[in-house]
Parts: sequence; C-alpha cells; structure tokens
Amino acid sequence: MTEPQPDQPHFKRAINLFDAIMLVTGSMIGSGIFIVSADIARQVGSAGWLLVVWLLTGFITMAGAISYGELASMFPKVGGQYVYLREAFGRLTAFLYGWTLFLVIQTGVIAAVAVAFAKFTGVLLPYFSVKNLLFKTVSFEFSSVQLLAIVLIIGITALNAQGVRTGKIIQNVLGSTKLVALALLIIFGVALGLNHEAISANFADLWTATRYPAPGVSAAPLPISGYSLVIAIGMAMTGSLFSSDSWNNIGFAGEEIQNPERTLVRSMAIGTAIVTALYILINIVYLLVLPLHGAPEAATLAGRGIQYATDDRVATAVAESVLGKAGAYVMAVLIMLSTFGANNGIILSGSRAYFAMAKDGLFFPGLAQLNGAGVPGRALWAQCLWACLLCLSGSYGQLLNYVMFAVILFYVVTIIGIFVLRRTRPEAPRPYRAWGYPLVPGLYVLLASAFCIILLIAPDTAEFSRRGLGLVALGLPVYFLFGRRFGGKAEA
Repeated sequence: MTEPQPDQPHFKRAINLFDAIMLVTGSMIGSGIFIVSADIARQVGSAGWLLVVWLLTGFITMAGAISYGELASMFPKVGGQYVYLREAFGRLTAFLYGWTLFLVIQTGVIAAVAVAFAKFTGVLLPYFSVKNLLFKTVSFEFSSVQLLAIVLIIGITALNAQGVRTGKIIQNVLGSTKLVALALLIIFGVALGLNHEAISANFADLWTATRYPAPGVSAAPLPISGYSLVIAIGMAMTGSLFSSDSWNNIGFAGEEIQNPERTLVRSMAIGTAIVTALYILINIVYLLVLPLHGAPEAATLAGRGIQYATDDRVATAVAESVLGKAGAYVMAVLIMLSTFGANNGIILSGSRAYFAMAKDGLFFPGLAQLNGAGVPGRALWAQCLWACLLCLSGSYGQLLNYVMFAVILFYVVTIIGIFVLRRTRPEAPRPYRAWGYPLVPGLYVLLASAFCIILLIAPDTAEFSRRGLGLVALGLPVYFLFGRRFGGKAEA
C-alpha cells in the first residue's frame, strides 16, 4: 500500500498487545456460550460427550489460531483473511470470501448479536419484546426488539467512525469487564451452586450417548453410537464452533496494530486460549449446578435441566440457581455487556476487509476511503446499512445457518494457504512460523474438513450447508461484474 502523505487520512497504529487481546476475546464472547450448550446436550445426551464437544472445539480453534498466525505475520495488512487468501490463491478466492463476509458472515453476526442484546434488555425493560409489534402487515412485522437492535448497530458504528482509539477503549472496558464477570460466574457457581444430585446424575454415566428432541418436537430419545455418534458430535459442534468464532477478526486491522508481526500472533494465541479455557470451565459449572437431562414441560430449573432450559438460556438458569431471582437480572446485564462488546469488535474489524477489497478494485470504490479520523468510515456505514436490513428482514438467523459451512470452509482454505505459500514463496520473511508445522495445521485441515463433510451429509444440516455454498457461488458473477465495473482485473 502506498505510504500516505502527512496531510492525508491514514491508519493509525493505535492498537497495542492488550488492546488486541481484548479485541480477540471481546469478539469471540457474545451470546453463544450462554445458550448453545442446551442444544449440544440434546444432540449428544451425556455429560462426557458434551465436554468432548467443547474440548474438540477448543482444540480445533487453538490449532487454527496458532497456524493462522504465520499468515498474519507474513501479511500484517488491513483486510486480514481476505489478504491471506489473495496472496495464496489469487483474487477470485479472496473475493468469494470477502463477498460472503459482507453478505452474511460479518453482517449476519452483527445483526444476530444485536438482536440478542435487545432480547436480554427485555429482561430488565419488558417493553423490548418480540411480541411488542410496532408495525405489522400481512408479510412484515417490526418489533421493539428489532428497533433496539438497529439503534445499537447504528450507535456502535457511529462510535467507531470517530477513530480506532474510541473503538479500542470501548473494547478494553467491556472486554475486561466480561472476562472478570465470566470468571466470577465460574467461582460463584463452584462456591455456592454445587448441586450434589445433579453431579451424581451427570457423572454417574458419562458416555451413554442419546439424541433428544428439540422443544416442541414429539419424538422419543434415540440411543446413538458409532457412525451416528460421529454425526451427532459434528452437528453439535455447529453451536460451539460458532460461539468460538471471530478469533481471526484482529487480522482485519493489521495496519492499525503496533508491531503487528508479533502482536497479531500473540493476541490470537493468548485471546483464543483464554476464551477456550473459560468456555470449558463454564460448561463444567453448568454440569455441577444443573442436571443435564430434563423435560421441556417441567416447572422448575432442575426439572428442565440443561437440555430444556427456558429458551435454551442455560447460563441464566445456572445464575438463578446460584443467586435466586436476582441471578436472572445479573445474567441479563452480563449478556448485554457481552453482546455490546462483541458487536463493537466485529463492527470495528469487518469494515477493514471491505476497504481492502475496494482498494483492489473489487468492491464499491467509495469504500476505499478513510475519513478524517483515519478509519474506513464509508465501509463502516455500508456494513451498518446491510446489517440493519438483515435485522429488518428477520432473516439473519437463517442466513447464519446457511453459511456456517462456508465459514469453516474458508478457514480450511486459508490454513491450506500456509502449505501453498511454503512451496511457492519459500524465501518470504516469516516472523512467525506455524507451531507444529505440518502436523498441527494438517490436523486442523483434517478435523475442520470432517466437520464440513458432516454438515453436508447430515439430514438436519445438509440443506443449510448447500444453500451456504450457493451464497458463495453467487459471488462468481458478482466478481466478474465488479472487476469490469470498477477497473479491477477479474481474473480467475
């Protein structure tokens, strides 16, 4: 990238190691960890396999992060994963990633997290409810939850448009607050919430795997083993991998990071390790406080168990068990802080990828401009607009299901890029070389590819995964259109 003139807006290297770690942890911890264990418990049906799902997710995520760091150190540029894919595989592959990122990966997550914030606000302020419709037609409904979600996205975008220092301060405060809060939840859960009946029930039979129906579905529990168990674990990992995603977002801001060759690698490794450890410990606390098995019609927290916690809000049920009714309010505040912080990190990061695409002539040229505060303001507002439309449409949840396959697929392709670049650019400077190469990156590719295959063949996820591929493929004609329209070289 051409060195900017002193009087021109330019990226400011304002993000240090602590800031970067807070961006990683803050972007990863949203609302998923507080709810997805309910579905995992239904998919695998035992405490042992629930923990295996989280341990396997942690291993895959850590392997990805410490491998991915090689590319981050080689190309500490604005745009992150888009740049790594461009350097390893060319413009087409990079564009397909960036296209999917804008269409739903980044903006869909922003919309979903904003709606989660609004729903949990409703615990404190009942006005914010999906049942409180402000406008309704035959085919369209607009609720107070959607209104608050849109206001939140606009507000966070406006704050980040003021400069990277504003965004990082918010992230540091909220990131450190929710890390402390999660640690306190673990401590209080162990100190005050131990339920000996639940412990006995959960740990007496760790490995009898059974699939249980979702709430409202009339079906008998189904014992699973062998091939069926492998499929169930893969399907269960959809939620845990989604909850552990966004560790790569710090790479999008490569040119705003101090000493990026070292800071990017260290922040991804440290941040991912912290979140992985917290996630595993929180799930152990869940199992120490609530029985895993339950019934959807039960009236008590213990009766519903982890599997059928109200609206899948396992963490809320645990907090209420430990702290009484006040626990539900405490957890609502924690999740509001968590989702606000997650969206701040995701909004800050994603716009940098669209900026890089526009600089390459593959996206709207106006997005390749920095505002007076040295951030890609137009890219921030374009991202904001699309995320708000997803909130308005109500389709963001389906879109996320469609692209979970594509998210992991692009991670696989990116890690394969390490092997490609070792062959095609053996003499290129590598301030950090992937730890355990080729074993650890190879294991990541193997396990993550197996997950993608499971999503493609499992009856419950095959349709979503194929539609996700369709969204990626839709980028092919768009790629050539942008290449001609904006002067980029639309070469395969």
